[in-house]
Amino acid sequence: MTDSKYFTTTKKGEIFELKSELNSDKKEKKKEAVKKDCEDSNPLIRALAVRTMGCIRVDKITEYLCEPLRKCLKDEDPYVRKTAAVCVAKLYDISASMVEDQGFLDQLKDLLSDSNPMVVANAVEALSEINEASVSGQPLVEMNAPTINKLLTALNECTEWGQVFILDALSNYSPRDAREAHSICERITPRLAHANAAVVLSAVKVLMKLMEMLSDDTELVNTLSRKLAPPLVTLLSAEPEVQYVALRNINLVVQKRPDILKHEMKVFFVKYNDPIYVKLEKLDIMIRLASQANIAQVLGELKEYATEVDVDFVRKAVRAIGRCAIKVEPSAERCVSTLLELIQTKVNYVVQEAIVVIKDIFRKYPNKYESIISTLCENLDTLDEPEARASMVWIVGEYAERIDNADELLDSFLEGFYDENAQVQLQLLTAVVKLFLKRPADTQELVQHVLSLATQDSDNPDLR
Repeated sequence: MTDSKYFTTTKKGEIFELKSELNSDKKEKKKEAVKKDCEDSNPLIRALAVRTMGCIRVDKITEYLCEPLRKCLKDEDPYVRKTAAVCVAKLYDISASMVEDQGFLDQLKDLLSDSNPMVVANAVEALSEINEASVSGQPLVEMNAPTINKLLTALNECTEWGQVFILDALSNYSPRDAREAHSICERITPRLAHANAAVVLSAVKVLMKLMEMLSDDTELVNTLSRKLAPPLVTLLSAEPEVQYVALRNINLVVQKRPDILKHEMKVFFVKYNDPIYVKLEKLDIMIRLASQANIAQVLGELKEYATEVDVDFVRKAVRAIGRCAIKVEPSAERCVSTLLELIQTKVNYVVQEAIVVIKDIFRKYPNKYESIISTLCENLDTLDEPEARASMVWIVGEYAERIDNADELLDSFLEGFYDENAQVQLQLLTAVVKLFLKRPADTQELVQHVLSLATQDSDNPDLR
């Protein structure tokens, strides 16, 4: 039987369509055909046969395929063995109990010691998939030092995807001691120079985990940190989709170890032609890397971003300035000055975002920047977004004793109380009560008015 029974091919012999339909009246013939092909003299035919076996998702047929699969797992040709390893994972998905009863798991474990690196890689991936699908939740294969050594040996000779499978398996292994962790690090570090982004990120993942065990060896950790930076930076020169995946991973890396990329701030500066999803990730990483040493550089960039044409990105940039003020306390004043400069532009959405973040800055640093309140009050009439209006009301209520006409400002909001968003109504209620507690003599009428609006005439249970 030739491979044309399994596949439709072009004149050039390129396989493009798998014929996996099984008609009930032909099941016996199919079973015999597959068994026969598993013993064909051509290894390609044997591999195609075992691959087809994995695609026959019919319980009654599957049990007849165990014996051919068992032979293929011990086949003399590595291509057949690596295909059979994947077939075991597919078979486990159909009938987990049968795979365990027939001893296929033990055969897969034996393939971890195979002389061919691709067979080892496929066996690792098959075992990983089976572990994930296991209902017990317990790992079916316990990784130990000899097994890890075999995987590391195969790592150097695998294809790039084989390396990814092995590195992902290594990331789930906990070394016995720091010495073993150090040894694994040394053997994995060369993968950081690989051309494939998936291999680089998988290697970074393993090294980040092992660095936890090496925390006592400061010199080694610093050396590894220096080696991690260049490959991560290099990934940012790839196409946007790869950049995005790299940035998502870098975001996690800098949360754990910001020192790795503390000197690489410039590579995260946004380019005019970056897609919005890349811009937003870069912005988030810039905030995480912001420190007193580079805040001037970061603020200069953020201020420039606030003049872009993309409204969503501008909003994020203004919010980023506020986050920098909260994160880097010595530079908070400089951040506030930058926000005031943006308010002076009188661009409506910029002003509204600036007021929202200034409220957060006031909460972080109370009684420190009250001098800017008058500037904020000048823009009261331009606010039309609920979050910005609620923030402004909070500021007026919080610093009511420093604003001479606080009662008039709050009263102007009360005129359209029922037209306001629920969060603005709640802030108004709180702000008026704060004002009453600070100036009870001349605000009694105002507080009675807002309590009446909030209780008797409101349908909102939270407000009442």
